[in-house]
Amino acid sequence: MVLGAILRYLANNEQLIQRLADSYPLRRAAQMVLSAYYRGKSVAEQQKLIGMTPDRLQQALRSFKSNVQKEIENAKNDLSRKK
Repeated sequence: MVLGAILRYLANNEQLIQRLADSYPLRRAAQMVLSAYYRGKSVAEQQKLIGMTPDRLQQALRSFKSNVQKEIENAKNDLSRKK
């Protein structure tokens, strides 16, 4: 309850919002988000994921998730072997 009031106060503080918007970390984060969005869109177009049926898209996302999990496990195993 108190956290909500604090967040509302901060969100309505125009001077604070302007200072944050002018800060390098937030500008850089926004640049990175846009860059990731456009790269993802480009990859999706190249892989013909745009216009794909929902079932096929879910299958592709499951496959991607599985591959990422495998790579994380491989990285963990490599790190533990180096110790």
